[in-house]
Amino acid sequence: MGTEQQVEKFSLAARQIGAEVFQAESLSAAARYVAEKLTGNLLLPAFASGARAELKSALEKAGARVETDLSRETAAQAEGGITGVNFAMADTGTLVLESTDEAIRLATTLPEKQFALLDPEKILANSLEAVEPMRQLHLRDPRNYIAYVTGPSRTADIERVLTIGVHGPKELHILLVPKLSSDPLEM
Repeated sequence: MGTEQQVEKFSLAARQIGAEVFQAESLSAAARYVAEKLTGNLLLPAFASGARAELKSALEKAGARVETDLSRETAAQAEGGITGVNFAMADTGTLVLESTDEAIRLATTLPEKQFALLDPEKILANSLEAVEPMRQLHLRDPRNYIAYVTGPSRTADIERVLTIGVHGPKELHILLVPKLSSDPLEM
């Protein structure tokens, strides 16, 4: 399956589970999208593709209030968090993030809005194709945290009443940014 088909399948699956998917033609377009969705602070933890692309500068230029000094207090008060993604699975719309660094976990779990930057080249067909990159992540560090993110946070009580955002973000925004990083071992 070609990249265009993977993107279409992934986007459909992600939207069906409540995520917003935005195809950005550039990093600056993605930064503008993020800035338009926020009125409060945005958590920006350090991650390789973001640093290389000078994401902080692009976000600030677009008008976002970027917070890089991450703590539990700043994370609890922030409106959004933004990170890269190691890879994704098209069949379920699932994002996979190596989140051993506490700053990554804070940015992806405490704010109400999560923004995930994904290079379309890192969309795999399914979990079977994800076996090899997962193996490589665990060989690199067998004690790492791996997060599978499939839509906004959802939970239901015993009466089957679905609630969004109780144990994580209420909104998940996936920004497809070409040429960000095609390496599934790099966020």
